[in-house]
Amino acid sequence: MFLRVFQAFALNCLAGLPGRLGWLLRRYLYAPFFGQIDPGATIKQHVEFSNCPGISLGTSTLIERHGRLRCLGNNSRIQLGQNVTLDQGVDVRTHWTGQIALGDRTYIGPYSCLSGDSITIGQDCLISSHVAIYANNHCFDDINRPIRTQGNRYQGIVIEDDCWLGTGVKILDGVTVGRGSVIAAGAVITKTVPPYAVMVGVPARVLRYRTAEEISQPKMQAHNSQSHDSQPHDSQPHNSQTLSAHCSAMN
Repeated sequence: MFLRVFQAFALNCLAGLPGRLGWLLRRYLYAPFFGQIDPGATIKQHVEFSNCPGISLGTSTLIERHGRLRCLGNNSRIQLGQNVTLDQGVDVRTHWTGQIALGDRTYIGPYSCLSGDSITIGQDCLISSHVAIYANNHCFDDINRPIRTQGNRYQGIVIEDDCWLGTGVKILDGVTVGRGSVIAAGAVITKTVPPYAVMVGVPARVLRYRTAEEISQPKMQAHNSQSHDSQPHDSQPHNSQTLSAHCSAMN
């Protein structure tokens, strides 16, 4: 009983305490209730947690104001690696048995939402503001029952190391985003993304590849095609300025 009262006091009364004193008290007084809070982790004001034993915060993790980390089930887990930053208003929610894991030095931008049974984001990723990553789908096969009563399907989402997702990107369940990929602002990812691809559009398509080998191959194909046609094709190379028009800058 005492521990429950103390936990309620720590999570509710200390959540709004401002300044250095506030985040120092939260770091040390929250620790007994969490799966793990490593040294240097900083929790800013008004961050909401639920099922704290399932939540682990790595060294020098930063959670900005008004974030929410929620494990819906006793067996679900949220794991943040070292030097992870969740900017203001980020919402991370596992379902009943799932796990959401963020690799070292990954940044999640303001008001992004991660929800589902299995989401794995690698190291050194940049996730811009208002990104939606949903690793679940509603079942709707039975037209005689309300959709909300038919349960969910889960496949899982993997975002590999060193990816950049522009503002407003949406990642749907069952997708793997390959290492080093860049996803342009507003794109909707419905299929697996190859490594080092630059993706644009709804649904997203490959604009080009970042590696010199992959870039040269389409150019050679275009050159061969032009040499056989009576009329030349209009083509313009995609440069970094074109790409920056599609992708958001980090704040």
